[in-house]
Amino acid sequence: MPISEFALIQRFFAKQPVTNPSTRLGIGDDCALLKVPEGYELALTTDTMVESVHFFAGADPEQLGHKLLAVNLSDLASMGAKPVAVTLALTLPRVDENWLTAFAKGFLALAEHYSVDLIGGDTTSGPLTLTVQAMGLVPCGQALRRSNAKPGDLIYMTGVLGDAGLGLKRKQGYRCVKPDEALKRFNSPDPQVEAGLALVGIANACIDLSDGLAGDLGHILKQSRVGACIEWEQLPLSAAVKDYVNDTGDWQMPLCAGDDYELCFTVSPEKAPLLAGACHQIGVIESEPGLRLNKSGQIQILKVKGFEHFS
Repeated sequence: MPISEFALIQRFFAKQPVTNPSTRLGIGDDCALLKVPEGYELALTTDTMVESVHFFAGADPEQLGHKLLAVNLSDLASMGAKPVAVTLALTLPRVDENWLTAFAKGFLALAEHYSVDLIGGDTTSGPLTLTVQAMGLVPCGQALRRSNAKPGDLIYMTGVLGDAGLGLKRKQGYRCVKPDEALKRFNSPDPQVEAGLALVGIANACIDLSDGLAGDLGHILKQSRVGACIEWEQLPLSAAVKDYVNDTGDWQMPLCAGDDYELCFTVSPEKAPLLAGACHQIGVIESEPGLRLNKSGQIQILKVKGFEHFS
C-alpha cells in the first residue's frame, strides 16, 4: 500500500526532538512558532536544488540530504547568524522508502550537529526538487552584509579553494589526485557556521563561496561600490588543485568553480589581528571598480563569472 503524505512526514522527518530554545512549536500544526530573543534579528534564507541542475541524477541520497542543509547553513554563516530552525519542501517523482531513509539520515545528522530544528515543510509529487528555508539569529544591527567593504580592507577566505570544482571535474571524467577527497568536498561540504559567528564585529563584508570566488566576490564589489585585486600566489589551493592547473593550464577553474561553501570576507587592517582559525589573505579592496588578478606580477582584469541560472 502506498505511503501517504502525512505518514511520510511522520515516519522520516517528525521524530527529531525539538532542541533549540527558540522553537516554540514544530511539526504538527499549520504553522510553526519561533521566538526571537530580545536584542536579536531573524535571518532567513531559501535554497532550491533540482535534479540534473544542481546535482547529478542518481546522487547518493545521504550526501544529498547533508548538502541541501549545508548550503543553507552556509548562507546563514555568511551573515554571522546562528542557525535555529529549517523547513523542508520535497517534490518527489515517487516514494522510495530506502531513498528517503538515507536522505533523512544525512539531513538530520547535520541538523543535530548544529542544534537546528526541522519545524515544518511540504511534500508533493513531481520532478525531484528539494527546497529548504533556514532561519538564524544575529544580534540586532550586526549582520554581516555584502555592502560594507571599504578601500584598504584586506580580503580573506576560510579553507581552501577549488577542491569542490575539482570534484565536479572528477565526476565529468577528469582523473585527479586524491579523487575521494575532491568528491567529498563536492558532495558533502561543511558550512562554516563557527567561522561566521566569529566574524561578527570583525569583518566589514562577507559572502559564502557558492558560485565561485570571482562571481561571489563580485557581488561584494558591486554592492559596496569598490574594486579589488586578488593575488594568485596567495590563493589557498590544495596540492590536487595545483596539479590540475599545471596539468590542464586551466587556472580559471579555482576562481570560477562553485560549491566550496567557504567564506570570503573583508577586514580593515587594524582588525586583521583579531582573526582566528584557518583564514587566508588573498587580496585587497581598492577604490577603482572592477576585479583584478595579480598573477606572477602581471595584472589582468578578471572577467570570469560564477554559475548563473538562465545564462
